[in-house]
Amino acid sequence: MSDAAIKERQSETFVHGADADIETLEPGIKRQILAYGPDLMLCRLWFDSGISGTVHQHPHSQISYIESGHFRAMMGGQERDLVAGDSVTITPDTDHGISCIVAGSLLDIFNPVREDFLAVGDKS
Repeated sequence: MSDAAIKERQSETFVHGADADIETLEPGIKRQILAYGPDLMLCRLWFDSGISGTVHQHPHSQISYIESGHFRAMMGGQERDLVAGDSVTITPDTDHGISCIVAGSLLDIFNPVREDFLAVGDKS
């Protein structure tokens, strides 16, 4: 994709969470794509208790910040319990995943933008 085309794929400058679509990724996991531009993306996810995301990897840098609940995060073979206010840095091309112990939400920040998230339809 050309630089010009990527620059066109940006959210509005101000994004109101109440106005942003929420999609069900799989039973027990919902995602809301918030602000994004070519270099950065912010998403909010909600997990039900007992739900685990699939262990995966991608070429993006990622930081996850726990807003609420209790999670067990795995990154590169290490595991840690995380609660509100905690975060984890995920390096590119490294296996990672998260399991929800107590229902809650987290923020995922990606660099660069996750074009694969936008491919289903622009959420701006």
